[in-house]
Amino acid sequence: MHDKQELCSRIVDMYPEIGQCDIDVAVDWDKEKNAWVVDLAKDNHQLKHYLEETDAESCMEGKQCVSLGLEIAQLVNNIKGEQY
Repeated sequence: MHDKQELCSRIVDMYPEIGQCDIDVAVDWDKEKNAWVVDLAKDNHQLKHYLEETDAESCMEGKQCVSLGLEIAQLVNNIKGEQY
């Protein structure tokens, strides 16, 4: 299992739009769901994404986390939509 700081850093590296939009990122292990919880938030926008250990492994290897990437893109679009 990976360290949550390592996983969080990898996600931010893979998806630089998180930093560009000043989105807060938190990563924690959810024992009940047996998955990583990626919590993204800015202002009144919030996204919780459950990342299975196999998906987390792919992220750590530098491969795209496709389902997480899609949700991040949607969150960024929602945030940018309110900024205009």
